[in-house]
Amino acid sequence: MDISQKLVPITILLVLLPSLVSSEEQASQVENCTGGDGNEKLSPQLTFEATVHGFLLWASMGFLMPVGILIIRMSKTEECRRRLKILVYVHAMLQIVSVLLVTAGAIMSIKNFENAFNNHHQRLGLALYGIIWLPALLGFFRPQRGTNGRSLWFFTHWMLGTAISLLGIINIYTGLEAYHRKTGKSIRVWTILFTTQISFIASFYLFQEKWEYIQKQGEILLGDSSNEPTTGPTNNQHISPKDKKKELAMETC
Repeated sequence: MDISQKLVPITILLVLLPSLVSSEEQASQVENCTGGDGNEKLSPQLTFEATVHGFLLWASMGFLMPVGILIIRMSKTEECRRRLKILVYVHAMLQIVSVLLVTAGAIMSIKNFENAFNNHHQRLGLALYGIIWLPALLGFFRPQRGTNGRSLWFFTHWMLGTAISLLGIINIYTGLEAYHRKTGKSIRVWTILFTTQISFIASFYLFQEKWEYIQKQGEILLGDSSNEPTTGPTNNQHISPKDKKKELAMETC
């Protein structure tokens, strides 16, 4: 998977986020001018429930799901079968917990809040509630490597998971804006903290792509020096220190 494909999620996030937040601000201005329901403040009880709802959605789509994506990407270069299996299981558990938290947040939203679906946050949230189970279900039907359908499964699973994670992050921003409109409380600190967290995750995501390439820059193939003994691998069978390390790792694991 080349670097351009890896940059697609970041590009989508940077393109869509400003437009959606701007649309939310425009909707807020319209409500303020028309004296609509957008000016009605939440009661203390509903404010607490909205805070819990936001925390659940942040923990699931804003933290656990992106971290799960980073972990499964770590398995790409893992040579030890035991550690590889652990990474896959940790990824699966994080995604399952994330889906359960989103479901709890959806139930709380349906039960306690007025859902007119007249803004981006509610509409996007409804769409996410409907499709977030798909990657999890696909994970239970993962074909073995080398079998028919593995490539299609991988692409579908990766595309759905990445899209849901990006849309979830965008919806957290629109949710913060909705919280500000309904409660009048400042969201500046929470926005800065969440943006910092997402920036770190995005930077680590891109760094993962180049880590193996960076490591290879310091490798010296055995047999390139004229002082090396002729015994062992021939000139057509160069073995780098990293390859020897991989072989030893596979044996010890």
